[in-house]
Amino acid sequence: MLFFSYFKELVGKEVTVELKNDLAITGTLHSVDQYLNIKLENTRVVDEAKYPHMLSVKNCFIRGSVVRYVQLPPDGVDVDILHDATRREARGT
Repeated sequence: MLFFSYFKELVGKEVTVELKNDLAITGTLHSVDQYLNIKLENTRVVDEAKYPHMLSVKNCFIRGSVVRYVQLPPDGVDVDILHDATRREARGT
């Protein structure tokens, strides 16, 4: 639940999602659910030459089980909040 609540704070910001098949998609985070399924808007592919068929995709839904990494915007990372939340979760409160 820690990451779900953190990603909810990033709605409206630009993120890059790298999938397990090496496809990386950048877009505006529209929504995320408890399974870390992600909906992106205004998407673009990082390596357009390798995935030309993805050029026409502007919005997409990404199942959480196929996500390898989510690259967060530098201004969207508040390390102190993450440290506090991690400590609370470890204590079980």
